[in-house]
Amino acid sequence: MIQKQDIAQLPNHVFKELGWDYFISEDAADYMTTEMVVVQENERDAFYQAGNRLYDLFVQAGTYVLQHNHLDKIGIHRNLHELIRISWDDDRHLHLFGRFDFAGGVDGLPIKLLEFNADTPTSLPETAIIQWAQLKANDLPEEGQFNHVYDALIANFERLKDLNPDREPAILFSTLRGAPEDDDNVSLLREAAAEAGFETKFCYVDEVNFSELEGIFAPDGRGSFTRFDFWFKLVPWEYIAEEEPDLCRILTQIVRRDLAVILNPAYTMLFQSKGILKYLWDLFPNEPALLEASLEEPMGRSNFPFVQKVFFGREGANISIHDEIGLPVEVRGGDYEKQPSVYQALAQLAQDDQGQYYQAGVFFAYEACGMGFRRSPKRIIDNGAQFVGHLVQ
Repeated sequence: MIQKQDIAQLPNHVFKELGWDYFISEDAADYMTTEMVVVQENERDAFYQAGNRLYDLFVQAGTYVLQHNHLDKIGIHRNLHELIRISWDDDRHLHLFGRFDFAGGVDGLPIKLLEFNADTPTSLPETAIIQWAQLKANDLPEEGQFNHVYDALIANFERLKDLNPDREPAILFSTLRGAPEDDDNVSLLREAAAEAGFETKFCYVDEVNFSELEGIFAPDGRGSFTRFDFWFKLVPWEYIAEEEPDLCRILTQIVRRDLAVILNPAYTMLFQSKGILKYLWDLFPNEPALLEASLEEPMGRSNFPFVQKVFFGREGANISIHDEIGLPVEVRGGDYEKQPSVYQALAQLAQDDQGQYYQAGVFFAYEACGMGFRRSPKRIIDNGAQFVGHLVQ
């Protein structure tokens, strides 16, 4: 049984002072819990080591997919192929950060990789700042947490600047309108970038001007536009590829002509696609944190419960859990049913005394740098799950 520590929740004025009104909005009611998961030191170390080890394996699997021209097989839209290869081959296009989702890791359960949110990971404010503030507000040891996410982001922005000494250190950050949670994530990224020496500006994607001959521009508020050498977009690459093909073409030309660096780079789609889980398993079957995965449904196999996931589903959508003979026992619908699927062995999630299921999220920014938990009464962790901080003992 998972161990928990009761805490008092942060008062609303703390969130207001941070500018993160989403966390006290009606949409986020009960999202932040009044408990923390108790993590042992050896469990913390294991999460750190698993994140570092797996990132290296993702890079090797990505190399294999590119060398064998398997981008189609992991569901990546053809109009992204050139941009993926360009950014992959140029070290200046730094992968800023991602988040591994793990089953287990506590209560004696082994760590098992569920997926890697490499392109547009969220839950940054709650992982990097809010759970740390909970420790402070409850007179708990502030160092008692696997959490140097914010410092790791600053360090990666500094690496980005060092890798691009000929570019103006100014980043334009963008989200889609109507997503306040995304805006809060980007506000934290802007703070980290500023501490690393970047000038920053925010505007919504629909306000940005893209030119394949000149680059990326943002309105300056005086009727003109300012050019930026760096653009961070909290917009999934697959959305751009499928819904904005003209923009995808323009962005490809912008990067090919070395007019801008886009974060996270297009090559993170190699890691974002759940189709790569099959290649990770094929290449590294002895890695203890990997689950058996296939692009073919394991029909009729005994003692092999599995999970069916679409390649680019989000927030638990279009996932189904199947028993040993392939019958669905838990199904979550969604808008991605037309996508191809991967079939992954079912992992055991840790549970608490209320029967709730826990999934660990471990952020990676050059190295594994912090973690938090999501919990739900259902095994399929979706967008209704709560965030639970942690305390290392």
